[in-house]
Amino acid sequence: MRVNHLHNTDYNSQEAQTRLHFSTSNIKMLAFLCLILQLSNTIAYASTGKHIIILAGQSNMSGRGGVQNNTWDGVVPLQSKPNPSIFRLTGNLSWIEARDPLHKDIDVNATCGIGPGMAFANRVLERNRSLGLLGLVPCAIGGPRGTKISEWGRGRFLYRQLLRRTTVARSGGGLIGGILWFQGESDTVSELDARMYGRRLINLFNNLRADLGSPLLPIVHKTNLVDKEDINLSVQLGVQTSQATRELLGIGSLKARLETSFKRA
Repeated sequence: MRVNHLHNTDYNSQEAQTRLHFSTSNIKMLAFLCLILQLSNTIAYASTGKHIIILAGQSNMSGRGGVQNNTWDGVVPLQSKPNPSIFRLTGNLSWIEARDPLHKDIDVNATCGIGPGMAFANRVLERNRSLGLLGLVPCAIGGPRGTKISEWGRGRFLYRQLLRRTTVARSGGGLIGGILWFQGESDTVSELDARMYGRRLINLFNNLRADLGSPLLPIVHKTNLVDKEDINLSVQLGVQTSQATRELLGIGSLKARLETSFKRA
């Protein structure tokens, strides 16, 4: 009996060791598989870094196309159709497929409709199909009264929000391809604002280039001139914008800068 007891004990010990060895092997294998999976996900994520386009300005950028009586009609032009290669950064800082209205959770105090963002992004991809993914970062605020360019000054809320959202957009390896800026109507009310517009525009763009770490960052801008305010102020604002544009561009070509920016990968 004692021999049998020793034999059984020895057998049980061997079985336990086998189970322990099997269990340890499983754990090691599982850890190895998890490591491979993690590396695969990291490589896949890094390879899908987005070319980022920042959308900034006031109501025309955030989108008022198709909006009447505070209601958007839901009509999306062909140029603004969704594209599986175009994403947008939402108000809660997550990426989803881009669809108009792009600013619906950004410019929350107004009804948003169609803006220029999707049409611009689709055109960029048409010109260069090898870009991969585009990431739109909506930052425009129009609200019920619009926003002046002075409200986009360095250190102010709109400026800080743009930098914060862009930082998040870049965190996954994204590359800033350019800024699309559409603003100006609110600066035609005051003569001082109209006269100061050119200098403020230069300061804004130079500050953004410095704070985003891209001295030659392409910026496509449209100044909205209207006839409902003083026409002289609108003309003055237009002159200021033209002068600012010449100073900003210098001898460089915006077209060349854009093409160079969107070819970097």
